[in-house]
Amino acid sequence: MISRRCLLAGAGASLAGAAVSATGAPAFAHHTKLDPKFSPQRVRFFGYDRGIVVVDTGNHFLYLVEGWGRARRYGVGVGRAGLSLKGEAIVERKAEWPRWRPTDNMIRRSPEKYARYAKGMAGGPGNPLGSRALYLYRNGRDTMYRIHGTTQPWTVGRSVSNGCIRMVNAHVEDLYERVPLGTRVVIL
Repeated sequence: MISRRCLLAGAGASLAGAAVSATGAPAFAHHTKLDPKFSPQRVRFFGYDRGIVVVDTGNHFLYLVEGWGRARRYGVGVGRAGLSLKGEAIVERKAEWPRWRPTDNMIRRSPEKYARYAKGMAGGPGNPLGSRALYLYRNGRDTMYRIHGTTQPWTVGRSVSNGCIRMVNAHVEDLYERVPLGTRVVIL
């Protein structure tokens, strides 16, 4: 039988290690199960060359084209209506546990939520960019859009972000290792 002291010590340790998101809520407050269709898997996929990343925002999937009619598919969360990037971009920067700063537009739209982060937030478990980020550029200029992890994995499969493409942290870590700098990204 577990003693009261062990129970309380374990609970305290759990709470001490709990991550907090940029909004102040526990980073993993929702314990919803990810729909299996959003887990990484190899699927049949045609129409793009090997090594290209294709983001199907309407269906909430990101494909890393492997060639020969196959791709590695991941579930993603995408931008709300009117906030998504469309077209092509290039991965010109990658970061592990990236620093985050809301864009000026995010601060303008929701100052009560984002103004306090105007100077940025260090990387870590409570950071909205999650464990990895791939920075998307056009013509050598930062688009301010990212493919990144999230402290809100239950949003995968939904259109809720400020425009970036969010993934479960473990999934973006896998993608990060597979995608080199210079990778072409097509956002549909």
